[in-house]
Amino acid sequence: MSVFDTEMTEELNLLLKFPDDSLHQGLKIHHDASQSMVSAASRLYAKGVITQPDGGYLTDLGVDIAEQLRRIQAALSTKFN
Repeated sequence: MSVFDTEMTEELNLLLKFPDDSLHQGLKIHHDASQSMVSAASRLYAKGVITQPDGGYLTDLGVDIAEQLRRIQAALSTKFN
């Protein structure tokens, strides 16, 4: 059984930072960002999820992942009595 490891969690958290209201908005990882965020961006770029190693835009694959991720986040954030 697989689990979300630390690196994957960092990647998922970074994907949630991308704007969800427009595909024409990207994200820039600045030089003073945490090393974990810089590394997560680099890994996402290598996987073809984002267009630049320091952010850029979501690729088609990235858009699909981010949409699903937001659905999962919303479902898991639902509070039940």
